[in-house]
Amino acid sequence: MPTSPSIATPARGAAAPTRILLADDHALVRRGVRLILDGEPDLTVVAEAGDGAEAIELARSEQPDLVILDIAMPRLTGLQAARELSRVMPGLRILMLTMYDNEQYFFEALKAGAAGYVLKSVADRDLVEACRAAMRDEPFLYPGAVTALIRNFLDRAKDGEDLPARAITEREEEILKLVAEGHSSKEIAELLVISVKTVERHRANLLQKLGLRDRLELTRYAIRAGLIEP
Repeated sequence: MPTSPSIATPARGAAAPTRILLADDHALVRRGVRLILDGEPDLTVVAEAGDGAEAIELARSEQPDLVILDIAMPRLTGLQAARELSRVMPGLRILMLTMYDNEQYFFEALKAGAAGYVLKSVADRDLVEACRAAMRDEPFLYPGAVTALIRNFLDRAKDGEDLPARAITEREEEILKLVAEGHSSKEIAELLVISVKTVERHRANLLQKLGLRDRLELTRYAIRAGLIEP
């Protein structure tokens, strides 16, 4: 008597794959990263965002296990989004995926709550392991970042100094980014739900703190700080 074909069933007790939110303002980058992640049985991308603000909205609605953020994105940068997500969703794991091999961004990412810092140039090699490390509550750092971390620790131990304080506040950083993107004071006030007078006061404080003269110099500073892309 012929036997009916067997139907494969998931292994009993197998863990569900890690649900990932991917945020990058370049669709081609998202597509390539998604191919890497979805090719792994224990990882799955459940949502994609094109900027930091959308990433926060989707994280709240989709409740992923892990969010991967590019650093330079419109509206809100990955660092700004990471700070907010760490505040409102403390159990969420966060990875930064970036083209910037930059010590300042690396340390800002750690302070923002990121569990790892992965360079896009080696994402095909490092990203999957970084995701798994984050889910094990282990940090993932590329070799250059480890060197920077050790050097920073040794310098601080020698000089007895803490990490340098942020030059500007988070609100000033939000306004700096929007000014550099070309928004008027009225538009910024509407976006942030504050008064035009408050925007102008923050803008004046920015110019004074940073020793800059006008919008053009603010824009150049924003590019150097990774708030917007050149």
